[in-house]
Amino acid sequence: MSFSAHAVVDAVVTSRTSRLPMTEQAFLDFYARTSAPLTRYLTRLTGNHALAEDLLQESYLRLLSQARVPDDEAHLRNYLFKIGTNLARDHFRREWRAEPLDDEGRVADSVPAGSGRGEAEPSDVWAVLDRVTPRDRELLLLAYVEGLTHQEISQITGLMRASMKPLLFRARRRFAAALSDAGLGPDRSVAALS
Repeated sequence: MSFSAHAVVDAVVTSRTSRLPMTEQAFLDFYARTSAPLTRYLTRLTGNHALAEDLLQESYLRLLSQARVPDDEAHLRNYLFKIGTNLARDHFRREWRAEPLDDEGRVADSVPAGSGRGEAEPSDVWAVLDRVTPRDRELLLLAYVEGLTHQEISQITGLMRASMKPLLFRARRRFAAALSDAGLGPDRSVAALS
């Protein structure tokens, strides 16, 4: 589903009687600067471009539906990424609850057929990234693809800043182990994500 920034503004304006939390031009400029990185992040996080576009649109709608938004560009961008991250988490929670269980009450498959995770990136590295936990995937993408600081990742994920270094260390270690299990040697690493 493709949409324009103007359509988002129109949807928010028609759905509420109060003013937008920023001018339309300010939003259009912000959208132009942030839509591509957010789309890339959500696509890699979810593994599904169509789902990422839906989450992108909902992220901007929720941002504009707020009575107040941060004035600072960096905080506003982090807030937008936080909205997108939370929407993706909500999607996967709903998906997980809908997964079939085996006789012992466990999830039958880690990624069931038809779960919306079928659009794999061409690279084997991206396929392996899809196997790590959603939190590890979030952290790795935010740190090594988006290049965010520990403070920014903390603001987006809601995790404590002091825990970022050990969490990223463990996420890298688990990702390296998954790469090794997939037969991708030590020459493939987190650097391959960017």
